[in-house]
Amino acid sequence: MEYVRSICVMRDLVRALAALEDSLATAHGLSLNEAMVLCVTGYERVTPSFICQQTGLSPSNTSKVTSSLERKKYLVRRLGKEDRRQMFFSLTPQGRELLEGLKTHQFDIPELLRSCFEETEPVCPEPTEPTPSPAEE
Repeated sequence: MEYVRSICVMRDLVRALAALEDSLATAHGLSLNEAMVLCVTGYERVTPSFICQQTGLSPSNTSKVTSSLERKKYLVRRLGKEDRRQMFFSLTPQGRELLEGLKTHQFDIPELLRSCFEETEPVCPEPTEPTPSPAEE
């Protein structure tokens, strides 16, 4: 594939992702990064490094997104009991409700991205009670 064509395809992907983010914002009041963090947090307690690994966000951006979700009351931060430097995030009841809404409420997915979603398994975990990690007990 020629390089100019690749750039044009990437441009179209960026536009499609922007349209998806607009749809998420309209339907749920979330940015794409916020929705990704909710999804990877799921129903567990997770560390900031886990969020970085799963979303591809930088540590700095992860901090901004988790802070935003905390302000919106969707995410709660807790320190480890044994090591107070360790940090864990989990969904609040409102965050769980919103995650369920993301799974069931239809929002517009741009045509260019639809094929990406049709053949993939859902990656958001199913509801289970969070279990504390050994560092939290």
